[in-house]
Amino acid sequence: MKSAGIKALTESAAKRVLARARETAPVDTGAYRDGLALDHKETAYRTVVRVVGHDKKTMLVESKTGNLARAMSAAKGGA
Repeated sequence: MKSAGIKALTESAAKRVLARARETAPVDTGAYRDGLALDHKETAYRTVVRVVGHDKKTMLVESKTGNLARAMSAAKGGA
């Protein structure tokens, strides 16, 4: 699962989720939206790419809006 093709596919999917999350992010100061980023991690058998939030209020915003969950659903063809 560390082939170049799989890495590219994983990166592409994560970028779609990140783009959707930024598009639909609630904006007060913009810190939540601007704090969304990709986090890359290599494990023994695979490459992992996560969409994470670095703003101190990310957990609060997520608990109230579910923005990242909805972005994931939309990126794979859901709502």
